[in-house]
Amino acid sequence: MDKLIITAALCGAEVTRAQTPYIPLTPEEIANEAFLSYRAGASIVHLHVRDEEGKPTQDVNVFKKVIGLIREKAPDLIIQVSTGGAVGMSAEERLQSIYALPEMASLDTGTTNFGDDIFVNDMPLIRHFASKMAEMNIMPEFECFEIGHISNALRIVKEGIIKGHLHFDFVLGVPGSSPADVRNLVRMVDSIPSDATWTVAGIGRHEFEMAAVAIAMGGNVRVGLEDNIYISKGVLAKSNAELVENVVKIAKSIGREIATPIEARKILDIHSN
Repeated sequence: MDKLIITAALCGAEVTRAQTPYIPLTPEEIANEAFLSYRAGASIVHLHVRDEEGKPTQDVNVFKKVIGLIREKAPDLIIQVSTGGAVGMSAEERLQSIYALPEMASLDTGTTNFGDDIFVNDMPLIRHFASKMAEMNIMPEFECFEIGHISNALRIVKEGIIKGHLHFDFVLGVPGSSPADVRNLVRMVDSIPSDATWTVAGIGRHEFEMAAVAIAMGGNVRVGLEDNIYISKGVLAKSNAELVENVVKIAKSIGREIATPIEARKILDIHSN
């Protein structure tokens, strides 16, 4: 097996201070969480940002500030911005994050129920986002909430919009989308090209269950306060790093080594801008 690539999803767009006092909101807090997660074993940070009131924003200037602070603290960390933003944002608003020039960006490849809302990603939007990423030499991570989203991702590959190494993120357990179930994960893994890489993000209480399965299967893992705010039942995680450390423990218990950012770049075939 390749070494394990751990992604830390630091704050997301949904989690509030009312839910956990440990969610990072300011640029300085987010950058510090990125650094602590890197020291704990993360090679990639999945980045959302917030405005001065703590609300989700895709403002490119906020992304630039956060990315600048992260690069000062951990220059070799792989930064992956979100183009999902928050439900209800326009397509062009969501796309602003890539103009902060990260190495990677999430590319949602299908519309899905998201709690009581609908997260819209139709094929014209997917093609538009993918084309912009290709133009700017930003590697997409295909974010798939359902198995049909894999077909959409492979469609834009067949159309020649995205070339090179393919990397998928299976987000399982979002209310209204595919449940975090081992059978669902295995089916999704079996549906991607054999030379592609993949990671799994188990939502809520499923985070470490899905992580353990992915580690054993040879896949990669995303954890973080965006996806889950608890380190164990009823006990709030005090940082993203604490969640990363737990994944490192699981991996080490079965002999799986952790990839550094340099090793992760090689596995994913990332070429820096």
